[in-house]
Amino acid sequence: MNSTKSGKVYLVGSGPGDPELLTLKARRLIDEADVVVYDQLPGEQILSSIPEGTEKIDAGKYAGSHTLKQEQINQALVDKAKEGKKVVRLKGGDPYVFGRGGEEAQVLVSHGIKVEVVPGITSAIAAPAYAGIPVTHRDHASMVTFITGHEDPTKEDSALDWDTLARFGGTIVILMGVSMLPRNVSELLKHGKDPATPVALIERGTRPDQRTTVGTLENIVKLAKERGVKAPAITIIGGVVTLHDELGEIR
Repeated sequence: MNSTKSGKVYLVGSGPGDPELLTLKARRLIDEADVVVYDQLPGEQILSSIPEGTEKIDAGKYAGSHTLKQEQINQALVDKAKEGKKVVRLKGGDPYVFGRGGEEAQVLVSHGIKVEVVPGITSAIAAPAYAGIPVTHRDHASMVTFITGHEDPTKEDSALDWDTLARFGGTIVILMGVSMLPRNVSELLKHGKDPATPVALIERGTRPDQRTTVGTLENIVKLAKERGVKAPAITIIGGVVTLHDELGEIR
């Protein structure tokens, strides 16, 4: 099935939330778009900058709740492109880092629709940077791994290898993992991770109200409950977290 019009979809990463971290290309495409299909993660400052007159479609993607199902989002992208529209699919962070951008690209390609991917800065590196936590450091971590806190709910078993993660000597970054924090911590401890391993929870990374909670695997679940940690937030696990006290909240 091929498109007979010149519509095109741009899978655009909006970065971690600070509007000044939006790339120049992303900014231009948002300004030029006929249609913007957006999630909530880009943040109000970026969403409010979409020009008046641009058609906006709220795809939702709140934690645990979606305005549109993924199939409906896919169909909206296909339909608007076939109308000859310039469509921006605006996603938080980077579209290919736990953003389902790859899945959406596959659907569009299967319909003969032109697609372009515009990378964005992922919160996995930006939020820690704003909190004074480099994800790699010669004295602490020569490796970093990103994992999702929300796997496909239709999977019978987790694809995460907790034994390997518990033995991993670098930095572990968990995205979208607030609701699953107790499980994630329990699995790491059960598989032998040191309870004294430093952990940071960073809420609303790179935004003016960013907040960082620092603890260890042993007490982070308790601290998160006491402080009312809420999504959007990421979890950083490893020795680099100790640099937060030294480097502080870097803006």
